[in-house]
Amino acid sequence: MSAHGRLDGKIALITGIGGGMGVAAARRFCAEGARVVGCDLNSEGAAATEELIRAEGGEITTMGGVDLGDAEAARAWVDDAVAVYDGVDVLYNNASTQRFAPLEELSVADWDFTMRNELNLVFYTVKAAWPHLKTYGGGSIINVGSIAALRGVEFMAQNAHSTAKGGVISLTLQLVVEGGPHGIRANVISPGLTETPNTAPMLADPPERMRRVVLDRIPLGRHGQAEDIVNAAVFLASDESSWISGTNIVIDGGASVLG
Repeated sequence: MSAHGRLDGKIALITGIGGGMGVAAARRFCAEGARVVGCDLNSEGAAATEELIRAEGGEITTMGGVDLGDAEAARAWVDDAVAVYDGVDVLYNNASTQRFAPLEELSVADWDFTMRNELNLVFYTVKAAWPHLKTYGGGSIINVGSIAALRGVEFMAQNAHSTAKGGVISLTLQLVVEGGPHGIRANVISPGLTETPNTAPMLADPPERMRRVVLDRIPLGRHGQAEDIVNAAVFLASDESSWISGTNIVIDGGASVLG
């Protein structure tokens, strides 16, 4: 893990640190010098991440059992998180949970679940963090989108997921306008097919259609790793990106440029 002190002195709030990209983000941010407050719905996962990072010498506090899809719970977590190190410089909205199904099979409950746990929770955490960011002189909001918000996805029906992530991108653009006068920057990272605990079994033995229409058409010749996404997040959290707001960084090996 590369570490050059790029986030020295920064306080970062990271959601969804109980597994996958969240663990990678928390480890890298701490290695780069940030103090991290993380949360996850999974209490055991959050505790395991804290134990791992503290063993590596990182400074982190985690909170488990946090349901960010509940507005009051999101507000309470943000308030508690800001109080831990008396400040906030970065809000990294990594957490999300979704349900997939073709349009004719996607239930209203599945749609509502996905909106709650991919779009609403981003709004709730941003709304709660906004006054704190203003108080502490601004900061960087990093929201996770998806290439599914930018194009149709051939190998899996992603109606609700695509819509929710499209909403995240649109919300971010408005945050740019409203946050600029307060020194608040907002940007999106949109991953392509990336290996996580959820996708690893599928990538180990990919269905023929997914290989043909997705994996074989990635110009850089491989699927993504969590570190590919986190590299961009470190940049957006750092002062190196101090004049960048409103961008959507697509990280997909070049796949989305193909028709």
